[in-house]
Amino acid sequence: MSSILARTGRHRQRYENNVRLVSGCIPYRLRKDDDEESNDLENRIEVLMVSSPNRTDLVFPKGGWEDDETVYEAACREAIEEAGVKGILREVPLGVWHFKSKSRQDPCTLEGGCKGVMFALEVIEELDSWPEQENRDRKWLNIKDAFEFCRYEWMREALEIFLGVIAEDKKPEMEEEIVELSSVPVPEVVADCAILSSNCCAKPVNGQHDGVISFPWQIPLKGLPLT
Repeated sequence: MSSILARTGRHRQRYENNVRLVSGCIPYRLRKDDDEESNDLENRIEVLMVSSPNRTDLVFPKGGWEDDETVYEAACREAIEEAGVKGILREVPLGVWHFKSKSRQDPCTLEGGCKGVMFALEVIEELDSWPEQENRDRKWLNIKDAFEFCRYEWMREALEIFLGVIAEDKKPEMEEEIVELSSVPVPEVVADCAILSSNCCAKPVNGQHDGVISFPWQIPLKGLPLT
């Protein structure tokens, strides 16, 4: 039984023009295999997906952004509540998408509309127990399998963007010898992160972070129509 309790209810839920604001992430890790494919980043990346309650298909951790937290903290909270992982959140979002809540799929109404932002979360700790483990299973998948298991088209688009972003971020590291994480002191691993909560820290862009965490919802990021 997890000592951390999942938030319930929507009394603190943020809305924008009656559209629910949602924050989530794609948790990932890099395999350290020495096989012939080890230099192919796509084959080394594994992403963590979770099952929805009473369903067998898989999704990435996400949930409502509440009024007492930043959009970053909401993404980290959902990662620990739904998937039981903590890590380093990439500060720049993968994008913003419009979609329908799974309980409100009628395309002829605006009811159940959501506006969600997704981030990449590099997992540094996987918990043995987490708040929603009774209702959700978690599964590490390679990129190919993750595309097949993705329940929603907008999540597949987020995964495609994620792959390009991580490939760009990791390109310099792929040209050097991979350093085993166990040999790097923990303070050095997170020294350039702005701590947001006990669940995660945000990775600054180009090593810079002004300590102010905000998210401009009006920026023209690509989104998908309600489905």
